[in-house]
Amino acid sequence: MSRPTCAFARRRSPVRTSGSSNIGWYLPRPLLFSVGIAALAACAPERPEAAAGGGTPATGSPEVALSAVVRPGIEVLLTDSLHLVEGLSVGLITNHTGVDREGRSDIDLLAEHSAVELVALFAPEHSIRGDVEAGVTVVTELDGPSGVSVHSLYGDVRQPTDDMLDGLDALLFDMQDVGARYYTYVSTMALAMEAAGRAGIRFIVLDRPNPIRGDVVQGNVLDPDFSTFVGLYPVPMRHGMTVAEMARLFVGEFGIDVDLSVVPADGWTRDMTYADTGLPWRPPSPNMPSLESALAYPGTCLFEATPLSVGRGTEQAFQWVGAPWLDGVALAAALNAYGFDGVRFEPATFTPVAPGDGKFDGELVHGVRLVPTSSTFDAPTVGVAMLVEARRASGAEWSWLVSHMDRLAGTDALRRGIDAGLGIDSLVSAWSSQVDAFRALRTPYLIY
Repeated sequence: MSRPTCAFARRRSPVRTSGSSNIGWYLPRPLLFSVGIAALAACAPERPEAAAGGGTPATGSPEVALSAVVRPGIEVLLTDSLHLVEGLSVGLITNHTGVDREGRSDIDLLAEHSAVELVALFAPEHSIRGDVEAGVTVVTELDGPSGVSVHSLYGDVRQPTDDMLDGLDALLFDMQDVGARYYTYVSTMALAMEAAGRAGIRFIVLDRPNPIRGDVVQGNVLDPDFSTFVGLYPVPMRHGMTVAEMARLFVGEFGIDVDLSVVPADGWTRDMTYADTGLPWRPPSPNMPSLESALAYPGTCLFEATPLSVGRGTEQAFQWVGAPWLDGVALAAALNAYGFDGVRFEPATFTPVAPGDGKFDGELVHGVRLVPTSSTFDAPTVGVAMLVEARRASGAEWSWLVSHMDRLAGTDALRRGIDAGLGIDSLVSAWSSQVDAFRALRTPYLIY
């Protein structure tokens, strides 16, 4: 059935929230009518059907035809909502994923625009160009093409300082998230929002799709006692929100006081994976090579706190786990016996590549490959089952990086339960009610 057509569907306006959960729509001039969020979602452009398993991510050239289904927030800002930044001195938190449909960088688009003055850049984990490995300090530098100073937000300083924000009228954020709690870009955004609020400057989020859908919420909700940079707030492992929606949630529920404006991505609907958007996949970080890796990540990321490799440095990072001592055939059989919907397991051998995850670099390892057959499969629950079976198969070779496991899991209960020999049903029994509560909590902050 075709979607309804609306003359205003490509003129979606940004959302503004000012230090509270009040929500209003900034209408792009000269539009003088109001419209509900549900109507906007209904009027999104018709899109092709997804392939089985949520489709295959686009590859090849970073450029993409302007016929792409989704317009990212940077395009909406510059074509429909320029009044938000016109005449202002702005800073930009971004990386290599902050681009328009033609692959042009936000940095260049803003630096060359006559109506706005780009005076500062801010780099997250993996750097402004996205080429630094996880956990490696990002240094302050000068961006060569634009000549604008780049301030590091991943090192000794993870929040913009007053000196960094001096002279700015607004701070913009545009990076591609992957939809999992552990991914640190959203933490960078939250800390920057706090700093902007203290400095009294506007914070503007240029939105992008959640690549692993916005209608699927899975996993446990973080216990605030385990709040860290890989999970600041009580949200699920797979939260089903865009970064702009998360920003609104942070203001409305978690006490961030800032003058927040949001520029939505035009054309995205909650049932889309990234493959449905028409946009090319740009790895958001060095070890997120594909949509399939992003779909697996909310579960297999937990293996970073174990002796097993997740294949960092390979083209299937986070899609497989392995170690020299494992029997991949037996492990795949044990996992397939669970009968999880939307995923299967295949025996696999692979060679982790340095710098990777620092486990078995250059050594052939054995294990399993997780193969999604649906974009809605329950990656966190699957990840827990993989931990249970891998621990059983590893025997004396098994160990935990205890603090890292607990901060990823957002609790120590999961690790303790696995060590106690609990089955999968017991380990995840509380998750359903936590997800239901979070779905209710997030509802007022959803845009699409």
